[in-house]
Amino acid sequence: MRVVEAFRAAYGASPQTVWRAPGRVNLIGEHTDYNDGFVLPFAVPWGVTAALTPRDDDTIRLLSLQSGSGEPVTIPTHADAQGWTRYVVGVLDMLGDKVRGADIAIDGDVPQGAGLSSSAALEVSVASALNDVHALGMTPMELALLSQKAENDFVGMPCGIMDQAASALCEEGKALFLDCRSLGSRTIPLDLASHGLSMLIIDTQVHHEHAGGEYAKRRAECESAARKLGVAALRDVTDLAGALAQLQGDERKRVEHIVTENHRVEALVGLLRAGAVTEIGALLNASHLSLRDLYEVSSPELDVAVEASIRGGARGARMTGGGFGGSAIALVPLERLESVKESVSDAYAERGFKAPRFLPATPAQGAHRLA
Repeated sequence: MRVVEAFRAAYGASPQTVWRAPGRVNLIGEHTDYNDGFVLPFAVPWGVTAALTPRDDDTIRLLSLQSGSGEPVTIPTHADAQGWTRYVVGVLDMLGDKVRGADIAIDGDVPQGAGLSSSAALEVSVASALNDVHALGMTPMELALLSQKAENDFVGMPCGIMDQAASALCEEGKALFLDCRSLGSRTIPLDLASHGLSMLIIDTQVHHEHAGGEYAKRRAECESAARKLGVAALRDVTDLAGALAQLQGDERKRVEHIVTENHRVEALVGLLRAGAVTEIGALLNASHLSLRDLYEVSSPELDVAVEASIRGGARGARMTGGGFGGSAIALVPLERLESVKESVSDAYAERGFKAPRFLPATPAQGAHRLA
């Protein structure tokens, strides 16, 4: 394993533990997590592997095989950090006096900027490794919450719990139905191949950076609307027409998306449990239109990917992730895969967009220890 070899070369000994955590794709339920709503993600085959040995001082030595330098950086525990190192230092910072320093080597293969949550994979892999070597006894959900807190409080990205929960809890061949208020969850079988279908990720190659920007603005709008409506969170809105009558402008649109998106998640779960996998496409389409028109987090590249996928024969498609770039997903009959790829590629070329990248999305295992 190359991360172990890199660890030995950098630190002169083998790591005490090695953990891998995946990125995720969200099947449906976008921007509902920080509104105490419902989400339905699944883990992807790409992730982050963390090889780690604890230290008895307050120093973090951190090596990334993707950084290009080949040399570890040294950072004091609880210190300010820059760039990608913030996600690692943040996890140790959230653990406080439960841990001291660590020697860490990181190897990741989540496509960067594709909206597949490489940051959550990094956080959860490091948190899981620390939990292991220090025998902290934290559950997967506790590790997800710790990782979310690191991203919220240390990195400054006001994300919900979905990404970290998916990375920590998902199971191979299944999606994770998560109630983001109670944190109750259950796995839902997602065997697309047996229905002659595949889930295609379309990476627009438009990299997004929404920490502290438009993402935070959407969250603030939702929280403001909830206060005006007298509810703890938009998940609690039961009379949509009555709620919309009390609001104006962007807040009105945000509320309509969140309320209807929660219903779409529950409807899609119902179809999957009934074995009606081929019928979920319409819900994916409706979700994208809502994200485009009401939540306003799509982009020209995402819209073209969705529209061209459907023209090429997809049963449904939507943007996935926080938006403003990243990836779309398309539910495609196996015999139409090449037609969909060709349709999207041609549409991108016609508009002068950078050529998209296509990735097959197979539901993968959540965080786990490697031998």
